[in-house]
Amino acid sequence: MTVRPTRAAEHRRTPPAALSAALCAALSTALLTGGCAATPRGFAVRYETPAAGDEREAAFLRDGTHAERAVTRLNAYLDLPHRVTVVARSCAGEGTSYDPAAHRIDLCYDDMAQDRELLTTDGKVGAIVAESVYHEAGHALVDALELPVGPDPDEENAADRFAALMLLREGPEGERALRTAAEEYELLAAREQDADPGEDEHAPPADRAAAYLCLLHGAAPDRHPDLAARTRACTPTWPATRTDWERDLAPLLK
Repeated sequence: MTVRPTRAAEHRRTPPAALSAALCAALSTALLTGGCAATPRGFAVRYETPAAGDEREAAFLRDGTHAERAVTRLNAYLDLPHRVTVVARSCAGEGTSYDPAAHRIDLCYDDMAQDRELLTTDGKVGAIVAESVYHEAGHALVDALELPVGPDPDEENAADRFAALMLLREGPEGERALRTAAEEYELLAAREQDADPGEDEHAPPADRAAAYLCLLHGAAPDRHPDLAARTRACTPTWPATRTDWERDLAPLLK
């Protein structure tokens, strides 16, 4: 909520919504009212105390600043008009997700423990943290921009494509992270090939891996020539993904 200062007696009407921060600050200083509180904007990170058993992943996440780096890149790229908080916490198996009512991304310590089982190295787990933050940020942007993406799994696929866009904007480092995410989905597909997908709103892990590899090869074919045979007739294509998301993000681009 924006708190506006009390003006002189002859001008006690509420100032217009377009009142600038500079004018608000000047009036606050002149009238000694304590200032105007700016509405929090953009993405931010907050840590909660981990549950027993999640201490290692909580320390890894905090000390490695993986979530902060992803949030910094989001805020450098986009001017989100409200605050979305990435809350790192123990989720008791509920899974990393976006809550549109609270404008909150829950980033789960226990998910990272599962990532480590599959990928084994800190560097790869850190890559999955970035991909996860970007994926959930994709949901936040669908919400903020009221994008007509359709029901699940369409929104989940759109969020995956936003994650790919953000990682591919980072060049070779982001490409490695995207390839790591595809690797994890391939490992999940192999592990769960006989499992019941249940009510998972996402596309099957094998399909998510294939989509990421398609986008990776489409964006940087010279650096990933080994993917050429695996990514013929890809859907979605990289040019379409980049164009569609950049068009939708136009009101927020810095």
